[in-house]
This record gives sequence, structure tokens and C-alpha cells, in this order.
Amino acid sequence: MASPTSTNPAHAHFESFLQAQLCQNVLSSFQGLCQALGLKSGGGLSQYHKIKAELNYWSAKALWAKLDKRAGQPVYQQGQACARTKCLVVGAGPCGLRAAVELALLGARVVLVEKRTKFSRHNVLHLWPFTIHDLRALGAKKFFGRFCTGTLDHISIRQLQLLLLKVALLLGVEIHWGVTFTGLQPPPKKGSGWRAQLQPSPPAQLANYEFDVLISAAGGKFIPEGFTVREMRGKLAIGITVNFVNKRTAEETQVPEISGVARIYNQSFFLSLLKATGIDLENIVYYKDDTHYFVMTAKKQCLLRLGVLRQDWPDTDRLLGSANVVPEALQHFAREAADFATHGKLGKLEFAKDAHGQPDVSAFDFTSMMRADSSARVQEKHGARLLLGLVGDCLVEPFWPLGTGVARGFLAAFDAAWMVKRWAEGAKPLEVLAERESLYQLLSQTSPENMHRNVAQYGLDPATRYPNLNLQAVSPNQVRDLYDVMAKEPVWRGDKTDSGKPDTGSAGTQEELLRWCQEQTAGYPGVHVTNLSSSWTDGLALCALVNRLRPGLLEPSELQGMGALEATGWALKMAEHELGITPVLSTQAMVAGSDPLGLIAYLSHFHSAYKSMPHNPGLASQGSPATPSAVLFLGKLQRTLQRTRAQENREDAGGKKLRLEVEAEAPRTEEPLVPESGVPLTPPSHHQEDGSEELCALCGEHLYILERVCADGRFYHRSCFCCRICEATLWPGGYGQHPGDGHFYCLQHLPQPDHKEDDKDRGPESQDLHTPGEMNMPSSPLTPTAPLEGASPIPVPKPARQLIRLSSPERQRLSSLNLTPDSETEPPPKPPRSCSALARQALEASFVGWGVPTQSSEVLMAMEKEEERGSSSSSEEEEEEEEDVALDSDMEQALLTWAKKSGTMDKYPTWKRTLLRHAREAEMKRFCKAQAIQRRLNEIEAALRELEAEGMKLELALRNQSSSPEQQKALWLEQLLHLVQKKNSLVAEEAELNITVQELSLQEKQLQLDQELRSYMNRSETQKTVADQQAEDQILRELVNVVNQRDALIRFQEERRLSELASGPGA
Repeated sequence: MASPTSTNPAHAHFESFLQAQLCQNVLSSFQGLCQALGLKSGGGLSQYHKIKAELNYWSAKALWAKLDKRAGQPVYQQGQACARTKCLVVGAGPCGLRAAVELALLGARVVLVEKRTKFSRHNVLHLWPFTIHDLRALGAKKFFGRFCTGTLDHISIRQLQLLLLKVALLLGVEIHWGVTFTGLQPPPKKGSGWRAQLQPSPPAQLANYEFDVLISAAGGKFIPEGFTVREMRGKLAIGITVNFVNKRTAEETQVPEISGVARIYNQSFFLSLLKATGIDLENIVYYKDDTHYFVMTAKKQCLLRLGVLRQDWPDTDRLLGSANVVPEALQHFAREAADFATHGKLGKLEFAKDAHGQPDVSAFDFTSMMRADSSARVQEKHGARLLLGLVGDCLVEPFWPLGTGVARGFLAAFDAAWMVKRWAEGAKPLEVLAERESLYQLLSQTSPENMHRNVAQYGLDPATRYPNLNLQAVSPNQVRDLYDVMAKEPVWRGDKTDSGKPDTGSAGTQEELLRWCQEQTAGYPGVHVTNLSSSWTDGLALCALVNRLRPGLLEPSELQGMGALEATGWALKMAEHELGITPVLSTQAMVAGSDPLGLIAYLSHFHSAYKSMPHNPGLASQGSPATPSAVLFLGKLQRTLQRTRAQENREDAGGKKLRLEVEAEAPRTEEPLVPESGVPLTPPSHHQEDGSEELCALCGEHLYILERVCADGRFYHRSCFCCRICEATLWPGGYGQHPGDGHFYCLQHLPQPDHKEDDKDRGPESQDLHTPGEMNMPSSPLTPTAPLEGASPIPVPKPARQLIRLSSPERQRLSSLNLTPDSETEPPPKPPRSCSALARQALEASFVGWGVPTQSSEVLMAMEKEEERGSSSSSEEEEEEEEDVALDSDMEQALLTWAKKSGTMDKYPTWKRTLLRHAREAEMKRFCKAQAIQRRLNEIEAALRELEAEGMKLELALRNQSSSPEQQKALWLEQLLHLVQKKNSLVAEEAELNITVQELSLQEKQLQLDQELRSYMNRSETQKTVADQQAEDQILRELVNVVNQRDALIRFQEERRLSELASGPGA
């Protein structure tokens, strides 16, 4: 606040400028400040020095110190680095304003045009550590006192724009509001410069402004002419954002924020949400800022069922158009989800208002995201060169759940300003473009973990931000097409789209595939491979191929007397179970030779996976290569789940109780496959007599080669093989078949065995899902991370228990919960007798969920030092008032105990703050990782659909055009093999991602079980009822199961790592 004795009007204008919370108030107060000081706004960096000299005011000194420190960095050369450069920046979003600030610090004349006249976006942005430090260095705390004082680091778009607008005005950026950039006006003659086409008619000074740099930050809807963009598509993804009024009451302050909860690893929360409200979500985030901001991803079927969408349309624009969205239902949907996620503790939620005065809630589509192929261009006409650069959403549209938008947007703004500096220094245009594209290649890979740790050193120079920087990654010769000389003939640019030709090293032609098969089967008695059709009908060639790739499964002598069907069935089964190569055609079709295209596609999978393996059978690898290994592991996991489920069903039928399996099991070699009820034991087969056509086991329609998915011995369309409830694509290890109705379900929606009779009667689709009139607040909703206060600690219903029987020498080491394999394996301790003792032993040396070992307080002391180092970088910053958020009661009690025992109670606040920060960071990383996986899975799903459509056309052409020239048929077959290989590659990547999903899910499940187990451990044995003891035993059984599964994953990853090392170049 201004000094009570101050009568200087400039001081009052400056205070109003600092405190202004509306765009128009910022502009008017700054104009008043300039008039009071006798200055003209928009005068460049010299204006800043004049304001600083004229305004002798104590309240401004801290701000001047920060801006002087930034401007004094050597890279800016005292504001002379770009003194002769004129820039036009389009768009006053956060990225456009940040770029304008950097250009002003370089000394350039900067003019910014913005089509809007006010800032009204309440949506909240996640901030990386370097963005926090960067904004603080620009005086963020001076303009916005609550900057990053909550439990999570974020800021609303509106506040960020206001903050950067104030800095830009002080540094002399000339800003024009309500002006729309529509295009470029080339110089009409030699000696003139580039101008902008603007609407409505701009002032003469702006209309005649000639510039040599254009920075576009106008958002993804506007890309300057000459730039090309690439679309990255995924499955349909509908996001919903909502902002509620933050009344800043004491009750609201105590409600914890949610950095992100994702279905991919926390299914129990979303199942509870579905049961309580009928709302089906993929994820949800809650930030507490100027508003209570929620963003979530909703499922289309749920929105249709609850009346949010009037009608289902295939076109996304029409589906989410205003005519098809019911505003009242959307508001009710958003309020119910927000109430559930926060336990209803925010009170009566009142919608904030958007720019049009309507409730600030909207549904948007982020199915596809755009990415520019290049980040900069140069245009030249009549000797006048123009440098064009992209920043913000028009460069790369961010994927909102990752929270990368503003961070990578700022990095792009810095890189663009560095490009302008190099341009002003007189570097050759192609060299400038090559450097910029080299930096652009790094942008999508950046994260807080792979950038320089010391954020205090970040500056305009890319070397201060990116480790292992290579500014010559792109050569000048590679960017020649980015340099347009408009007076000459345009340079021809090669088509960058996929031509459909196979990559070098692919399966290629039939001849190459046939030659490889002959080499692999050479020397086996009775096997003579002369073609890719009749040579495989007796099954011997396939058995020989499998045996060469995995010796010891079957001796050649054992094939004598074996029929073609039996031999082929055995080979198909072993290829799937031991090599991770799923069938493409049935046993009958292979023996009959009725599907030569399917056989070629199947054999090409062997070739692409094992083509690098030596031909010498003595050197054959005993382990699967990296490509199919994830598929192989998930297949084994699914078969183990089937055995377990079948055993549980038999035990339930006999009235037996499930036993706690704590004892270590001896390693097993090959266990017989025990499928679920209704699942055939035989390998893939077809029930038609001639085997001439593969049909989907669910819809009965024809299956083209690239559409085929094999599961439990039958073939399906990929689109058919999905959960009957949520329609999610199913993957091995994550689904089950209900014995009553025979349908497939994901584990979240798989009906429980105890309710088989009910499910038979009414079917799973008739579960108690709410309709629009039935959406009520749950009486006791679940929080994402902790059980309800005062509620019974008995665990909520969870998906079907997944008992994994995988051998492990460390199966009994539950007491440490340390799943990292040790170099020296110690004999396992004798298991305690009681469940309570086992639970205490299991949790004694772990602090699961927070990543903090509890052996001694020394760890916390080290973390305290780390906290002090982190805070020392902003030692000049004003003291912050952070919100006091309570730890979990068990956590806080343990922390207090440590502090008392070590006599360091004065350290307790620092330890608590450090634990909270580490927990927030871990939770955010887990959420971002899960969302990145989910997005990539969606992209793979979309890519596979496109491959299926292309493959269907090629397969029809090959099967129907018998009169086509042989050369044409060979080309079609080559293209089909290329598509098959692309599909195999995508499926392998999908399997790898699903392995990571398993890890995240098990980690979250162990955390939740830990919390539930602690609630029982804190009670004395005398206070526990019989129900409590049974619940504790059940939790412990599930905890043992989870640990076993995580152990299996770790062993799988270790085996693969060793296999890759053994097959490496130095092996």
C-alpha cells in the first residue's frame, strides 16, 4: 500500500498499477503513471529506465532490483543486443507476453497486437520449478502476493497474463487491443519493409509499422501462411473444465488439492464415483486458485446416459456443439463430480462467470492435437527479409493432463528470442533456422527431470537450460525449404507423408521372407520349405521354426507319428506361450492352406522379431527378444489369472475359504493351461469345415488380417474385443470372461463371483447406474488417497482379486517391501504367526507412498538440507505465507516421534513441509506419467484403426483381383507386409505401455492397502472385533498378492535387461 503521507500522484498510480486485477485497470493506471511522470508509453527499454529514474518511491525499489538483475545478464548486452530490430508479436497469451518481455530486454522495439480486450480465462496452469523461479525473478510476488503459496504450484491463466502484461508495459512494449492480425503485407518495392494486415482499421502508426521479425502466439487456430502442421490423433477424448467461486473461507482453505487422479492406476476411486453418482471419468484434477478449478476427462456414453449430450454424433464438432450440449445437465455433472472428489467440503458450489457472463463450465475435445512441422521460417522479397517464429499453442498444442503447456511455452519463447538475437547479430538465415530447429527437436522431450537442475542459472542462452545441447543437430542444408525468396520460383518440397513403402530392413518381399524361413528350418528331418503356402500345411516346418527359436521345447523325434493338426496346434500354442507371437490364422486354415495371406502375415511376425538372431542353432537365444517380450509377459499373466480364477471358483463352489498364501512356492516350469469357464483348451481353430474364412467369435463378421485379435483360442475384431460395460480395449492381464454370460470385462467391471446368480438374471449392463434424475451426492464418498475420517476402515469393494502365482526367491521378503533385487540374496525370515505381527513387520521399515525410508532421522536431516538449498536460490524473495495443510494422522504421529526421539522438535516444521513437497511431486509425476501413457495408448488405438482400414483395401485387392499383373500383386503384398509390420510394432509398444500401467496400478494399490493396514495396526488387539480381524486378514492377503505381482514385474524387467545386455554389440 502507498505511504499514508505520500501525496505524489505517481505513487498512487503505481500502487493502483500493482494491485489492478482487470486488464483495463492495468492499462489505465499505467497510462496515468506515464502521464504523471511526463512519459509516453511504449517507448522501449529506455522507457523503463526513465520510469525508474523519475519514480522515487520506496514501494518500487524491490521490483526495480529484480528487473535490473534480469536485464543486467550479459546475454542482453545492456539492452543493445537487438537495438535495431523491430518485432511484431501476435497474441497476448502467456507465451506471447513472455516472448515480448524477452525481446524488450534484448533492446528490440516490440509491438504486440491482441484481438481481445480483456483477460477472462480462469483455467489454472501447472508450473514447473523453472517457471516459478522465472516469474519470481520478474516480480511475480510483487504483483500477485499469493503466487505459489498453496500446496500445489500453479497459477490461473488470467493472473499469469496480468502479471506478464505489467512487466511488458514497464519494459516499454507497445500494446494494441482489439486488433486482429489477418496476414502479412509483403514489401511493394525495394527499400520498403514488411507490414501486417490488421482488422479493424488500425491507427496509421500501427498500419505503417514495418518490422523484420514476426512472432506468432495467436493460439492453435491461427498458423501464419507457409507453416505446415501435423495432426496427432487419439481415441475420442472429452474434457470438462469448470470454475467455482473461491470465497476463501476457513473451510475451503482446509480442503486439499488434487494434483491428479487417473483411472489407469486408481480404479477403486472411479468405481466408487460411478456407483455413487453415475459419473464415469478417466481422470480428475483440482486446483485451488482465484477459483476452485476442476478439469476431468469424461466418457461419451456416460454423458449421453446422464443427458449432458442430446444425441450421439460421429462428428466431434457436432457432438460437442452448443446445440447438442445441455447446459444445465453439464453444470449438474460438473458439480456432482467436484463434490464427490472433495467430499462435499467446499460447501455450496457457485459457478464463476466466463467472459460472456455465463457459468464457467465447458466441454471440449482434445482427441487430436496439432504440432507445427517447423518452428521458424524466413521470407524475402525485394531484398527485405522477414523472420517468422511460432510459440505457444500454434507451435505445439499441449496435452493438458501433463501440465506441460506453459512450461514448454516459456521454453519456446526463450528459444524464439535467442533466434532473434542470432538474427540481429547478422548470422546467416539458414544457420539461424538450423539452430532453431535443433532446439525445436528438444522441446517435446523436455521435463523437469531431464533439464538442468539449477533453475537459478536459466537464461536466454539455451546452454543454460538444456544439458547435452547440440545446436548442429539440424544442418543448414536440411532447412533450405524454410527459406522462401518470393521473387523466385518456389522450391519444390518432397512429400513428407508416408508413401506406404516398407522401411529399410522390414520384412520386404516374399523372397526375403522365404529365404529367412529356409535358413531357420534348414537341417530338420522331413522339413523342406520351398514356398509360403503348401510347405507349412503338415505343421513340421512351423514346429522346426519354433524349435530353432526356442530349443528344447520339442525334440524332432517326437514329431514322428504326429498328425498335421496336432503338430500345427502345438506350434501355434508354443509360439504364443513361449515367444509372444500371437496367432493370425486358425489351425484348420493353416493345415488346409486356405489362407496364404494370413500365413505370410504370421511368418512375417517371426521374421521382424527374430531376424537379427544368428542362424547357428547353438547360438539361439534362450530368452525372447525385446520386441515380443512385453506381449509374452502379459500373455503369461493372463493365463495365470485364468488359473487362479478357475481355482477360486472351484473353492467357492466347494464352500472352502481362501487361504493366506505366505509360504514361498517352488519355481514351476510349465503349468497346464486351465482356462475359465467357456474358454476352449484347443489352440485357435475355426468351426467351419473348409476353414476358408475367419469370423469374429463375437459379432460373426468376416475378419481381415490386420483386424484379427486372438484371445483364449478365438479370433475377434479389435473393436469387438472390449469391455461390455466401459467399451475399453482389453489387454492380457487386464480382463476376464464372466462364466455366466460369457462376455468379456475389464477387471474393474468384471462381476464378482459372489453375485453370479444375480448377474445371470439381470446382466452386467443393468448395474445400478444413475440417470439424470438420480444423481445425488454420495453419503460417504471416497477420497483418492486416504480413507474417510470417522468411517469404518473396512476396505471398499475392489475389482476381482488377481492372484499371481509366479515363482520368486524373494516371495517371503514382505517385511521390507523392498522390491529391488539384491546382489546378495539372504535367506528369508521365518514368517510371523499372526497377521497383526506380519503387518507390523511389513510396515516397520517402510514409509510407502511418500518415498521416505524410516530407518533414522538422518534421512530427514538430509532432506532438510535439500530444502534449505532450494529455498536459498530465492533468498531475496519476500517471505511467503504457505497454506498449512495437515499430514495424514499416522504420518504426522511418526514424524513427531522422530523429532522427539532425536531432540530436534525445532526441525519438525521443515520436515513436514519437505515431506509434503516430496509427496506432491511424486503424486504429480505419477499422474503425468499415467496421462502420457493413456494419450499414447489412444494414439496407438487410432493408428491401428487406420492400419486396419488400409489393410482391408489391400487384402480385398489381393484376394479379388486375380487378373491383375503379377508385378502389381507383388507390390500390394509388399505394402500389406509393411502394414503388418507396423501393426506388430505398435502392438509391441502398446504391450510395453501396459506393463507400465501394471506398475502404476500396483504401486497405487499397495499405497492404499498400506493406509488401510495402518488404521488397524494403530488399534490394540483387545479393541478389534471379529469383523476387524477378518478385514485385516483380507487386506494382508491382498497386500501379499500385490507384492508378489510387483516382484514378478521386477524380475521380468531384470531378465529383459540382462537379455538385452547379452545380445548387445559388446557381448
